Amino acid sequence: MSDAKWRRRRISLLLVLVLMVAAGCGAATEDGKETDGSGTQEEQQALNWEVPDFQYKDQNGKPFGLSDLKGKVWLSNAMFTRCPDVCPPMTANMKKVQDRLKSEGLKVEIVSFSVDPAHDTPKVLKSFGEQFDADFGSWHFLTGYKDEEIQSLIREGFKGGVQRNEPKSKDDPLTISHPVSFFLVDKEGKVYERYDGLKPELDQLVKDIRKLEK
Repeated sequence: MSDAKWRRRRISLLLVLVLMVAAGCGAATEDGKETDGSGTQEEQQALNWEVPDFQYKDQNGKPFGLSDLKGKVWLSNAMFTRCPDVCPPMTANMKKVQDRLKSEGLKVEIVSFSVDPAHDTPKVLKSFGEQFDADFGSWHFLTGYKDEEIQSLIREGFKGGVQRNEPKSKDDPLTISHPVSFFLVDKEGKVYERYDGLKPELDQLVKDIRKLEK
């Protein structure tokens, strides 16, 4: 093969490789759909995920369920008090959300589901919430169910998985994989949108809540 032909073949192979790489640059969302990587859409559409009925216990040991949220806009997230990484900053961010909503004059309930219910008793959850100065008047930390129940609720209502990873030794922390999003639920009990719990866009969140409050 001549040098000229070899150079042309090398150029053709390089072009094929570039096209293959470019085709795989989409960022996958939690539900497996691809975006252009910018996180924006021309027109926002509601997710419309229906949250299954539930009745659990709050940080005061009192019953709290979906019926208590009927006709209300609310925010939700998954967490657990022994979490070694994402839960503390997520809870701190949810506190910022609560404060911002108050300053905007918006009455929104917040529901935090523990994914470690055997350990996270109402007393433990209340102590955890107090560490972040949570206003329990509108923020409900829930427990009082089996692991299978909360896994099913999060899977069906919030399209996320929960996986418990037992520590290999007594010195290792317990880790539980769970969604790190904040979920906005409309008055009909359907998830409207989700936001990054580690870096929530407060302005967009307020805008969406005002839309749902109309």
